[in-house]
Amino acid sequence: MRWNFVFTEMWQGLRRNLTMTVATILTITIALFGLGAAWLFHAQINRTHDYWFGKIEVTVYLKQVSTGPEQDAIQQELNSLPQVKQIYFENRHEAWLRFKQWFSQTSPALVKNSSESQMPQSFRVKLKNPRQFNIVSQAVQNLPGVDEVAAEPQALKRLFAFFDTLGRMVLAIAIVVLAAALLLIFNNVRLAAYTRRREVGIMRLVGASDAYIEAPFVMEIVVCAITAGAIAIGALFLMKLIVFDHGIAHAFNTNLLDIIGWGTVVQAIPVLLLTAIAASVVTAVGTLQRYLRV
Repeated sequence: MRWNFVFTEMWQGLRRNLTMTVATILTITIALFGLGAAWLFHAQINRTHDYWFGKIEVTVYLKQVSTGPEQDAIQQELNSLPQVKQIYFENRHEAWLRFKQWFSQTSPALVKNSSESQMPQSFRVKLKNPRQFNIVSQAVQNLPGVDEVAAEPQALKRLFAFFDTLGRMVLAIAIVVLAAALLLIFNNVRLAAYTRRREVGIMRLVGASDAYIEAPFVMEIVVCAITAGAIAIGALFLMKLIVFDHGIAHAFNTNLLDIIGWGTVVQAIPVLLLTAIAASVVTAVGTLQRYLRV
């Protein structure tokens, strides 16, 4: 195969249909950026989930009138559970100090109208696997002296739901735009095949193979896909810097989130490039097989 001829025809084809070429690149770029953004949000959801799962504790709140023997029985029951990793007893004074630390800035009136004697004592339990919260809860919630069993996962549902919804929306938009990009590739290749039908006819008369005839068309789409991939990857780096490092990181307390690193963006690069090239080549070849007949 004469590659100098293939590259010459490819370059002429890109210049001949410049408007369609630019439109194809922009559409593929938007689709790839949407897929990449969905990748980043999915990674952030998993990272946040894993980050908080390591910090989740089960809190066994005691009744105000719980006795020493009742507390010993509760602790003994917790120690006997294989799901329990560590137990810490928090007395009223420690609970009062933590209460003031949490609410002294946001609700000073609440702190002023409260007292140490109102604070419940509790066992703070760290689990080997926080998903087994229900097993621990059922084991101790009906014991004498237990007032309530609570876990922090309930407070994190809103945060997880926010990222999950945002990731689904971005992925849905990316799929729609990717479908539009494939349709545009289909139309671009079909138009190119039609405008060069005379050249194709001559090449067939002199015995050129299908692969030799189709190569310039496919190379045009591959160049568009690679260009679009490079632009989309650059946009993802900007998104990581602006949205994650300066947006989400400042919107939430640094103690609430562990922001994804640059490695996550780097991992997305080969996936996006291969997706763009594979989808473009398959669409182009399928279109040529149907319309490149003289």
